[in-house]
Amino acid sequence: MTFHPLRPHTASPVRQPSLLLAALTILFVASTALHAQDWFKTETSTGVANIRIAVADFKATLADPQTTPLKRTFDTTLYNDLATAGIFDIVSKSLLPQLTPGAPAEINLTQWSNAPASAAMVAFGAFSVQNNRAVVSGFLFDAKNTQYPQVLAKQYNEDATEDSARQIAHRFADEIIFRLGGGIPGIAETKIYYVKIVGNGDKEIWEMDYDGANQHPVTHLGTVSISPRVSPDNTRLAFSSLGRDGFQIRMYSLVLSRMVAFPSVGGTNLSPAWSPDGRNLAFSSSRSGDPEIWIGDANGGGSHRVTSFRGPDVSPVFNPKTGAQLAWISGRSGLPQLYMMDTDGSAVSRLTDTGYATSPSWSPNGQFITFAWDRKYGPGAPGGQDIYVIEVAAGSSGAHRWIQITHDSGRCDFPSWSPDGRHIVYANSADGKAAHTRIWTMLADGTQRRPLTSPGADMPNWSWK
Repeated sequence: MTFHPLRPHTASPVRQPSLLLAALTILFVASTALHAQDWFKTETSTGVANIRIAVADFKATLADPQTTPLKRTFDTTLYNDLATAGIFDIVSKSLLPQLTPGAPAEINLTQWSNAPASAAMVAFGAFSVQNNRAVVSGFLFDAKNTQYPQVLAKQYNEDATEDSARQIAHRFADEIIFRLGGGIPGIAETKIYYVKIVGNGDKEIWEMDYDGANQHPVTHLGTVSISPRVSPDNTRLAFSSLGRDGFQIRMYSLVLSRMVAFPSVGGTNLSPAWSPDGRNLAFSSSRSGDPEIWIGDANGGGSHRVTSFRGPDVSPVFNPKTGAQLAWISGRSGLPQLYMMDTDGSAVSRLTDTGYATSPSWSPNGQFITFAWDRKYGPGAPGGQDIYVIEVAAGSSGAHRWIQITHDSGRCDFPSWSPDGRHIVYANSADGKAAHTRIWTMLADGTQRRPLTSPGADMPNWSWK
């Protein structure tokens, strides 16, 4: 786990009211969760309304015995990718025309644009297996444009395997999302790294696809490894691992599929975080006595201390937009609170002033920070640890708008933003027990929540791309 000073006891979660900054003031006023979500959706939208899209099952064009099962995997993956993208209104398959088009000449757009489908866009194509190769032709048509309907046409030719069928669907989905989603790349090909409890209490670093598929171990160290953070170019994985020198930062090469050298130093070293250019790591280290925020280069050299204050400083994360600011958790004022500063330690700003805050993650556009917060933490106080989002747009001052995006679901922690800014992955335990913790994903406004793992998974980190 990320080092949490004064870790709270599990409290019974209760629904807490969201607050909304009133227009023309800097004062928080009470508001409903619905109004808060409306504000947040407005602030985070790409300016593109949800598009009604029909996703046809692809047409099987050859009778190879592998075609049917692999096409089923492809069809299911493509549909789910587009359904979870957060920018589409998916037409129910029960409303689709009965005929399955496999090529542009086979589609009757009127059948798709008229009721009951009433689609604005149609994704369709052909799938076959030839000589142990999966051959896919994918098309995206504008159902309302009868003169020039074709928006996208892609061809794929890969090994005929279950994984290849999934990956082809991911790539085609990302092409559609990029084209229709305001030029923001999709996340169907991204990965999530996380901590998995294995054996007799050991914790290893695991990897899975963004949708929870293809879960497999990365490390096999036989100890406690925590806080995985993947580099911006997806070539290296930094994490903290328990060894004879205590917790130290370790480095795994995803290109070489093995551990690579990284220096050990004194004290406890936790929660590494990559700068957006991949040249530096920020982390928490107690080498000078008190846990402080340090920054060094990506090879472990040139480390220098950024904070110097009594009380633990932990869980740093760079602003991925600028690389010039850090958000982190500090216990300098008592219970841990969320702070922000420039990377040289100047311009310190406290973002929370009550409760118990942990585990910040910065949105890709640099405008928001998501974090875990037990806002009413204290002896006898009702409360629960939930995921929140706070606005920290460059140039903002005074009070910061925030919204609570999980409610009544137990202890939530370790949120991590997706590279498209539309989703958040996090850890949740309904009863607060670590062994029961699962990884969940949701849209960034807290809707469309769904689990990705079985119990025993924790501390997720979404890849940069």
